[in-house]
Amino acid sequence: MNANVKPELPTESEVTLAKESSRQLSLYLKTKEEAQAIRVIDQKGEHEAVKIPTAAFRLLIDILSEMAQGNAVSLIPVHAELTTQEAADILNVSRPYLIKLLDEGTIPYHKVGKHRRVRYQDVVDYKTRIDQERRKTLEELAAQAQELNMGY
Repeated sequence: MNANVKPELPTESEVTLAKESSRQLSLYLKTKEEAQAIRVIDQKGEHEAVKIPTAAFRLLIDILSEMAQGNAVSLIPVHAELTTQEAADILNVSRPYLIKLLDEGTIPYHKVGKHRRVRYQDVVDYKTRIDQERRKTLEELAAQAQELNMGY
């Protein structure tokens, strides 16, 4: 994973192409199969069938769908180790706040020399946990508002 490479927003022509290709590919998704066969055609018109895992085929469709909405996309391996700044960026928090979470033991980390490293999966697990807590609190507030006839 190269942290210096920033994903760029797709151009208008890429958005249009991504819309059409994601729509077409989704028609061929065979969910019960372990692999999907696609045909690759080179510039000379020669073609070859290539089998890819269904999970990778779904991921390709997801990437194209995001691009079709004008979003930049980057891939991070689940086992990747992140710097504290990369982890803070993913959580959309400041680096000092992330360091506080690490020091409290809220998110596990380890050190490489003097630098902290955080597993991507641990960051995702924390985000999932905190999102569930927020959702639960919001549902409780909504229920209270309903009980008090607050109009929403």
